[in-house]
Amino acid sequence: MKTIVFTIVSCFFSFTLIAQTIKGKVVNNQNQPLQEVNILNKKTDKHTHSDEFGNFMLENVSIGDTLYFSHIGFESRSYVVKSLTEELVLKLKLKSIALEEVVLAPRVDILNLITDIDIQTNPVNSSQDILNKVPGLFIGQHAGGGKAEQIFLRGFDIDHGTDINLSVDGLPVNMVSHAHGQGYSDLHFVIPETVDKIDFGKGSYYEDKGNFATAGYVQFQTKERLDKSSIKLEGGQFDTFRLLGMFNVLNEAKHNAYISTEYLATDGAFESPQNFSRINVFGKYTGYLNPTDKLRVTLSHFTSKWDASGQIPQRAVDSGLITRFGAIDDTEGGNTSRSNILINYDKMISDSETLKSFGYISKYDFELFSNFTFFLEDPVNGDQIKQKEDRTIFGVSSEYKKVFSGDKFNGHWNTGISLRNDRSFSNELSRTLNRRQILQRIQFGDINETNLGGFIGSTIEFGKWTFNPSIRLDYFNFQYNDALQTQYETQKESKAIVSPKFNVIYDYSDNLQFYVKTGKGFHSNDTRVVVAEEGREILPATYGFDTGVVWKPTSKMFFNLAYWYLYVEQEFVYVGDAGIVEPSGETRRQGIDISYRYQPLSWLYWSVDANYTHARSINDPDGQNFIPLAPDFTLVSGLNINFKDGFYGGINVRHIDDRPANEDNSIVAEGYTVADLNVGYRWKDVSFGVQVQNLFDVDWNETQFVTESRLQNEVNPVEEIHFTPGTPFFLKASIQYNF
Repeated sequence: MKTIVFTIVSCFFSFTLIAQTIKGKVVNNQNQPLQEVNILNKKTDKHTHSDEFGNFMLENVSIGDTLYFSHIGFESRSYVVKSLTEELVLKLKLKSIALEEVVLAPRVDILNLITDIDIQTNPVNSSQDILNKVPGLFIGQHAGGGKAEQIFLRGFDIDHGTDINLSVDGLPVNMVSHAHGQGYSDLHFVIPETVDKIDFGKGSYYEDKGNFATAGYVQFQTKERLDKSSIKLEGGQFDTFRLLGMFNVLNEAKHNAYISTEYLATDGAFESPQNFSRINVFGKYTGYLNPTDKLRVTLSHFTSKWDASGQIPQRAVDSGLITRFGAIDDTEGGNTSRSNILINYDKMISDSETLKSFGYISKYDFELFSNFTFFLEDPVNGDQIKQKEDRTIFGVSSEYKKVFSGDKFNGHWNTGISLRNDRSFSNELSRTLNRRQILQRIQFGDINETNLGGFIGSTIEFGKWTFNPSIRLDYFNFQYNDALQTQYETQKESKAIVSPKFNVIYDYSDNLQFYVKTGKGFHSNDTRVVVAEEGREILPATYGFDTGVVWKPTSKMFFNLAYWYLYVEQEFVYVGDAGIVEPSGETRRQGIDISYRYQPLSWLYWSVDANYTHARSINDPDGQNFIPLAPDFTLVSGLNINFKDGFYGGINVRHIDDRPANEDNSIVAEGYTVADLNVGYRWKDVSFGVQVQNLFDVDWNETQFVTESRLQNEVNPVEEIHFTPGTPFFLKASIQYNF
């Protein structure tokens, strides 16, 4: 125990023991630096990873020791140390992924191997695929394709992002105090083919992830370079068309730049065409200014517009009034756009110290027209609403990391600080007619919200044990100017929250790891909730833990089993669709996650992700304590093939069980099982593919809600399931040319 205490204290004071050291650099075939390469000394079992510059430093090394270099998607390589004075430069060759080469320990972020493997075996090729790559995460679209997807994870109906932290290259996706809902996350500005890596973590155990990281976080990393330029054309049913262009502008060992553009249009399967269109432009420069400085500059812009049939009541379909793909009010729809400037700067201060900083500014516009209750509130004009805002987001962040090492321990400590400011102008909720006439403004005002965060943590590796203590502090300032009040007044509140976390990992062997993760998390509430409640309980906290095992029972299998628990405090929820505040009580969720990957042959991969959750409200009596729309069982499985001669394909199945749609489970949201198929062939510079969504053409409901509504010919309102139908059999083909 004394040794452990001494280790923790010494790392924070940068106490470093003297040892023999080897320094080196890992590069790819183009002599470009490779990050996160695992370097293991097979004699001493000490290890390290290459940094953003491809550099590594490993102590307690002797001449004759064997170093083992491994990285997903590259051929592993052993090297016998011949000199400790000359810097080693080692090149890794690209290779199709092989599970038998994957070594579990020592790795702290071991579960990210799952998405690394999945992207290699089944690349991301649609906006929906981006989030579906996260094990256990389900999404649903219910507004014409342009609205952010509804997200389900670990017994949460996260809506559009309230309890999951989403980012792209450090750029936050979640929108605080959004016109439609807290944490609204629209990922459609990401071009799927630019995604290189998906970093994810479930729970609230990560010190560098603050607001919204309660059920977990997902961080997307875009490519720093293109292997080749390419043009891709897709076409399919329902007047679907997509054109993609990805062009190398600069492709050198130290400097890379490319531009990616996307145009997508579709009418969808609905009787009332969606008239959906989206334009995306993305550009990224990556440069090594010198051996110690790395700069990335990213510019992007996207704009989208659509019409929507909206959610329809089950009784209208059962009575024959409309079909599953019909509409009660087909004047729904909207438009949105987002422009981003992001600058990332990495500095290697010394062999053991790095500083990573980034800054960003985003300009965002949003306008959405919806009708959930039809003629419940206004029997003459109908219940259409408009939600609109004009937002500017500014933020900066910086993180310092120092690596330390000794005879019996090694690791690193890190500290960081961040600032984010959101200014949402003319944030509006209004009753409208035909998307043109404003009948009544319900909410209308300006929001100014600032979040200042900081953290400090350490990762200490002591033999087979890894300890990760950390603590995070967040401060919020909320300001709201209500334009509907006759007198100008700024309503404001402020609040701070401290979030401690502690994780322990035990590497029993190279192929077996146990872990326990614990931590406190939170999500902020809408500024309008904060000022309405006068600062009471405005940063509801969560407390949880994960315990699990990661195991390779054979060289060609990967298995993860975890039990988790999460407690959520009292919170107030702002319902953007109604402009009201709804209180909800304490909740308790617990469950089991299972992930399995198997590669019986070099060209054949099998994946399974199964998740069970028991979610209940604590304060309500049994039988009345169900959490609406909380999924209790989900299953995703895929079988993918990838031959060396160029032929590839796969079939993927996703299943979600029936789940309660209201508190007493008297109304049930129906589950579904849907299968998708893809096949294709790659030549040297040309590839052709065919994709089929909903292969067996099953009737399924993509999103479902319990809503009280009234149709135009009804005297009394009815509360029942309202749903958006899932895509029927949908065939599309693609052709791509690389040059």
